[in-house]
Amino acid sequence: MYDTSTRKRALALVAQGRSLNSVSKETGISRAAIRSWQTRIEPLPRMRQTSCSLCGPTADPPEDRAAYSYLLGLYLGDGCISPGMRSGYFLRIACANAWPGLINACATAIEAVNPSGKAYRVRAVGYTSVVGYSGHWPCFFPQHGPGKKHDRRIVLAPWQQAIGNAHPWDFIRGLVHSDGCRITNWTTRLVGGERKRYEYPRYLFTNTSTDIVSLFTTALDRVGVEWKSLNQSRTAVTISVARKASVALMDAHVGPKY
Repeated sequence: MYDTSTRKRALALVAQGRSLNSVSKETGISRAAIRSWQTRIEPLPRMRQTSCSLCGPTADPPEDRAAYSYLLGLYLGDGCISPGMRSGYFLRIACANAWPGLINACATAIEAVNPSGKAYRVRAVGYTSVVGYSGHWPCFFPQHGPGKKHDRRIVLAPWQQAIGNAHPWDFIRGLVHSDGCRITNWTTRLVGGERKRYEYPRYLFTNTSTDIVSLFTTALDRVGVEWKSLNQSRTAVTISVARKASVALMDAHVGPKY
């Protein structure tokens, strides 16, 4: 939820004659939210129709820790949270239509974590957004904030780190399913004086946030996967897993998208 000072700053930009679209692009706040603040700037009371394990009396993390760890990886890669009706929020995970199995796995994870137990799909050109609606997504994902993830610090809360430590492969799988892939590389080498083609599998993960990349490589270190940084782009970091034993580990616990 945006605080009152953030709302006032956005409305001040609008008052200068700026369009809602330009203010939205600069602040990372949706046009719908800014438009609603022009009518009412004070935050509405938080929605309490469904219980939340974190803001309830027990203050426990989501019950299905493995599903949450996977969903956390998906959110950090291709997810966003935006204000919805009243005090609710939409969690959206963008999944390529080429991977229907990933779309199903994402929907299952959202249903397991969402206090309402619900998820739905919104098809677009080339991708499907898997969406869950709840008033508690900022509780579950405190990394939520205005702007793009790579423009702000991404640090896990202690309870999130504990879940990631307990379920590292689910977290790694979520990150790979969002911003990674399994490919087949090839090269040539001389064998008996004849140059032959040699193929080998490799996992790649690319992200523009150094904090998210660090979370990924730390998780790889925890499970004994060897990796190296390719740094192929000025704006993003690519992590490669190519050693045979490490690829075998990734195949056993992550596998290619489907």
